Amino acid sequence: MPHLDVFGASLYYETDGVPGSPPLLLVHAGVATLRMWDEQVTALAREHYVIRYDCRGFGETEAQALPYSDVDDAIAILDHLGIDSMTVIGASRGGRIAIDLALVHPDRVRGLVTLCSNPGGFESDAETSREKELFAALDELEAAGEWEKLLRAEVELWDFGPLRSADDLDPAFVARAYTLAMANIDHGSNQPPALPLDPPAFGRVDAITVPALVTVGAFDIAEMLAAYEYLLATLPQATGHVFPSAAHLPNVEFPGETEAVLTGWLKAHAL
Repeated sequence: MPHLDVFGASLYYETDGVPGSPPLLLVHAGVATLRMWDEQVTALAREHYVIRYDCRGFGETEAQALPYSDVDDAIAILDHLGIDSMTVIGASRGGRIAIDLALVHPDRVRGLVTLCSNPGGFESDAETSREKELFAALDELEAAGEWEKLLRAEVELWDFGPLRSADDLDPAFVARAYTLAMANIDHGSNQPPALPLDPPAFGRVDAITVPALVTVGAFDIAEMLAAYEYLLATLPQATGHVFPSAAHLPNVEFPGETEAVLTGWLKAHAL
């Protein structure tokens, strides 16, 4: 299993496709690992060199509890693989990393895709009373160190969405969502502190001039729906797509629809 040793961590990564093909960097959500992209990799790798990795505090990456930069980790993997520039596709937390990467290293980013993401520092008062209750419950579980219950509750809030329950969803998706989250249970409280971009991305994403695809699930939390509208209105070359039946992980819940959206957009922009 390939790992890249960097300061304070050993980053686990995988590649698919032929080196020399247009590169794609896939960055996973905080409720998952790089395995969340499994259903898209085969299709993406037909015409691209696909790179994905587990961020610090997730999956098979090993990390010390030291401050670090998610952008620096992504660049370290690209440098290790000899990738000068690529299209970056990020989901949720991974989308924030993708946006930061495009701001800090504009010469390295050809295209940007976000799935259900908000930029760092995004401010919104859209949170509903139901969502406030659910987030308060997450805080209580974290404070108590109830890691398994916390991960399950995060899946139920984010992956299912605040307006849906497991009973409303495909049982195969429910099982997969729990599996993706539980792969992070061993990290528990040992989450290394990620250094935020300073100043944050919010308020300056208009500097990202590459083609951008912004997506969201219609059943996602209110803040992500607001962030979708903000990114769509602010990124100079943005196009948008709403997954009408999904919440926070459309590529896991509806892999075929996500594959079609991604490959169509990549082809349309020759990326």
